[in-house]
Amino acid sequence: MITLTTSASPSVDTAAAAAASSDESITAWALAARGGDAEAVERFVGALHRDVQRFVAHLCADPQVVDDLAQDTFLRALGSLHRFEGRCSARTWLLSIARRAVIDSFRYAAARPRVSDVADWRVAVERAQPRGLPGFDDGIALADLLEALPGERREAFVLTQVVGLSYEDAAGLTGCPIGTVRSRVARARATLVDLVMAAA
Repeated sequence: MITLTTSASPSVDTAAAAAASSDESITAWALAARGGDAEAVERFVGALHRDVQRFVAHLCADPQVVDDLAQDTFLRALGSLHRFEGRCSARTWLLSIARRAVIDSFRYAAARPRVSDVADWRVAVERAQPRGLPGFDDGIALADLLEALPGERREAFVLTQVVGLSYEDAAGLTGCPIGTVRSRVARARATLVDLVMAAA
């Protein structure tokens, strides 16, 4: 069952402190990786791989390309790591690269539409998805709920509530004021609560 809360819990400060500490470590690994530290590269990629996959999955409409886009993101990042100076967190820097990778994939798909040799490709995609995993049904339900949100609100919600970016980092990533991000998240949360209540 998916539970949405509308008020902050006492653990929010603890979670924020842990996220900040995690971001500092990840950024330190990125800077060390820039200097050629192979172990730091592994730690950097391992720490952010799941976040990149989740972010890409929520931005793109094709579940079959999530792994490819995540891999493309890391290839781009590692190729330009020498230019990363730590002015923002490595997480924010990497997610901005992921966002560009998704946008580039949309442009490529628009220029070269893909053809399916399966009569009902939607059914084929659904059958290819894993079943019976713990939390699978909740994940599908959340994905369906998020699809009901307008794109800008969905992106703000995913960045801050799913990926765990701060509002400031999400604002920098999306290129809009922090107040706009807060407003989009609040509206997204209200819409999700209404949808959950209507379905109950």
